[in-house]
Amino acid sequence: MSYRTTDVKVRGGHLRAGVWESADLAPGETAERTVFAVHGVTSSHLAWALVAERLVAAPRTRVVAPDLRGRGHSADLPGPWGMDRHADDLRALAAVFGPADVTAGHSMGGFVAVVAAYRHPEAVGELVLVDGGVPLPRPEGMSVEALMQAILGPAAQRLAMTFADHEAYRRFWRRHPAFADAWSPAVERYVDYDLVPGPDGLHSASRFDAVAEDSAQQGENGSLQAAWDTMTVFPAFLRSPLGLLAEPPGLYPPEALERFAAAHPGFAWEDAENTNHYTVLLGQHGADLVGATITGRLDRLRFSPLHSR
Repeated sequence: MSYRTTDVKVRGGHLRAGVWESADLAPGETAERTVFAVHGVTSSHLAWALVAERLVAAPRTRVVAPDLRGRGHSADLPGPWGMDRHADDLRALAAVFGPADVTAGHSMGGFVAVVAAYRHPEAVGELVLVDGGVPLPRPEGMSVEALMQAILGPAAQRLAMTFADHEAYRRFWRRHPAFADAWSPAVERYVDYDLVPGPDGLHSASRFDAVAEDSAQQGENGSLQAAWDTMTVFPAFLRSPLGLLAEPPGLYPPEALERFAAAHPGFAWEDAENTNHYTVLLGQHGADLVGATITGRLDRLRFSPLHSR
C-alpha cells in the first residue's frame, strides 16, 4: 500500500486529505473501490489509518480521509462550519477522486456523512456509521448545547491547553482512560499529528470555534432530520459500548437506539464489542471490526446489479 497527503480546493482555501491506495493502484488511476472516511469533532484523518490499511489490502482500492475544516492541516480554512459545509467539502473530494462507493463516518463524521448523503448522494455512496450520525440522546429539558458540554467538556478543556513538547502531549494521552490498554505506534502518530505551534506553545490543531459550532449540530437539526426522514438505504451502524472516557453505556445506550429504530424502520445496529469511542478506530480490534463492516458494504455493492460504479 501507499500513503500520501494532498490538498483539495474548497470554498475558502484548500482541504488536506490523507490518501491510502492499494499497491496495484497508481496515483490518479481510477480505483475500483473508493471509500471516504470522515473523522470526529476534535480529530484528524489519521484516526482512520488502521482501518485504511485493512481496506487497501484489497486490490484497486483507495481510501480518502479529509482533515475537516477547522482541524488538522485544514485548521486555517474559514467558517462557517457545520454539517452542510462539511458535506459540501466531501463533494469537492468527489470532484477530484471520483465518487465514493462507501462513506464511513466516526462520531461527528457520522453526522457529516448522513447530511452529505442527503445533499450530495451522487458523491458519497452508501454509509457506514461508527458511533455517530444518529441524533445524540438527551434527557428531556436538556438543550443540545448542555448535552454537548457534558459530553465534550474534557475535550474542550484540552483544546485550551498548551504543551512544552510532543512527549508532554503523548503523556497526556497515555493517561487518558480510553488508551489505558491501547497505546500503540498508530495512536502516537495520531497524537503527534494533532500538535501544532502557537504563540503560547504547542496546542491541538482543532479550533474551538469550529468544534463549538459543529457540536451544536449533533442533535436534531434541519438537514440531519431531513436526511433521516427521507432515507431509503439505511447505513450500517456500529455502536461502541464504552464512551469517550471508556465508560458504559457509551454515547448511544441500546434503549436510545431501539427508540430510534422504532421511528425509522429499516435502521439497525451492531455492537463493536470490547471497544470504546476512540479504540473503535484506533485499536487493532476495533479497526478489524470497522474494516470488515466497510468491506461487507463494498462487497455487497460489487455484486449488486444496481451498482454502476
